[in-house]
Amino acid sequence: MPDPAVPPTPPVPLAALLAREDLALRQIAGPTDPDIVIHWAHTSEMADPYPYLLGGELLLTAGVHIPEAAGSGTYFDDYVSRIVAAGGAALGFGVAPVHDTVPRALVAACEAYELPLVEVPPQTTFSAVARAVWQLMAQARHAELRRVTEAQQSLAAAASRQDPVPSVLRQLARRVGGRAVLYGTDRAEVAVAGRELGPGVSGALVELAAIVRPVEGPGATPTPAPSSATDTVDGTHLAAYALGTEQRFVLAVAAPRREPGDHTIASVAAVLLSLLTGEHQSGTGAARSSALVRLLLGAAPEDVAPLLGGKRWVVVHACPDGPAPDAVAASALGAALGSALVDVDGDVVRVLVPADREPAPQPGWTCGASSAVRPREWVTGDAQAARALARARATRTPLVRHSERPGLAALIPPAEAEAHARTLLAPITTNMALPETLRTWLSLHGSWDRTAVALSVHRNTVRQRVARCAALLGMDLDDPDVRMELWFALRHE
Repeated sequence: MPDPAVPPTPPVPLAALLAREDLALRQIAGPTDPDIVIHWAHTSEMADPYPYLLGGELLLTAGVHIPEAAGSGTYFDDYVSRIVAAGGAALGFGVAPVHDTVPRALVAACEAYELPLVEVPPQTTFSAVARAVWQLMAQARHAELRRVTEAQQSLAAAASRQDPVPSVLRQLARRVGGRAVLYGTDRAEVAVAGRELGPGVSGALVELAAIVRPVEGPGATPTPAPSSATDTVDGTHLAAYALGTEQRFVLAVAAPRREPGDHTIASVAAVLLSLLTGEHQSGTGAARSSALVRLLLGAAPEDVAPLLGGKRWVVVHACPDGPAPDAVAASALGAALGSALVDVDGDVVRVLVPADREPAPQPGWTCGASSAVRPREWVTGDAQAARALARARATRTPLVRHSERPGLAALIPPAEAEAHARTLLAPITTNMALPETLRTWLSLHGSWDRTAVALSVHRNTVRQRVARCAALLGMDLDDPDVRMELWFALRHE
């Protein structure tokens, strides 16, 4: 966070000003720390400039205010001490036209009070020094804006990758040259990237995260918490940002130094992570909790659906193109689809999406979507989404939707269709792998390779299972009429 004691302008290293050959400035007293910075230049001939300083200035004076007998008293000590008390960063003394040299007593006072003293030669005007300061400041501002812009672009690109949360943390850690941590409930590390921290700094980072998102015990009264907090421990700059109000995620950042723009960059990352881990839904967490309790206590799905924000729903099954999904990746997928009703089931994420939010292909995911179903048909929608996902994986299609077109099956009463399916498929239902393999094989037009991909088995296994089905059913699976009848039965089993 910016220091309120100095103006909100980019700091300019004093060393950069001294390096300007056109100014010919020379430091003759005080510390030569390269970290000394100035925030602007100010000219004053007041004997006591304290009331007119904001802090961080290079104070320029020609010594007009200095009395003739100043060297024998405490004048220079008083003068320098007041500049230091006001927060002045350095003192520039012009040796013309009033003085031929810098008074020795002033040099001694600057040494004593550790205030950098710069000699301004006769050919260099104070306006030239001030202009140089503003030029360096403009260059620093330009560099800061460019750094922030590049960081924003890289963070946005990271947020669109297959593993958005770890990618954003990696980019943030690289941009600040430190470590970025995402804490979940109970201060547990959900994801982390960047340099390792010492035990003391790690503990301090956890404690800082607790300030913006305190863990509340049973029966505890919630207390307001700040949205962000900063600290410095063992020379490491720490910052923590609360993400959202219900998910209880916290972004924490540790950097070895505090550069201009770091706070802006971290804030951009916090906004992106809030979107990736946040809850995008029409109902509240309390309403979802109420719906869950009612289901567990025996309420019908259609009775609790209004609490979740929709009358018709689409079930989406999604499989990541890379590693198995975790809770954060699943939450990010749900946010992208517009729903917080997310379940991780092995390597598949299931999302219940209101039907008015049309599922779209998601980068890094292969998805299958059901038709729009009512709450009492959620189980049917789940099966439709599973079959759609299997077809999407087999055909390497980002998103496959279950077809809602009415077909010949609608001409046959459901009860009769189910009875026919049970009778026809009875010989192969003792082994659940057989009807599933046959269904997938038929849906993919008899492709051995694509069926193997969809079922995650070897193509020879598919051949063996299909041959077994043909033998048990006593049917020629190369006959189109047989395939049509079996497909009808498999859809109604």
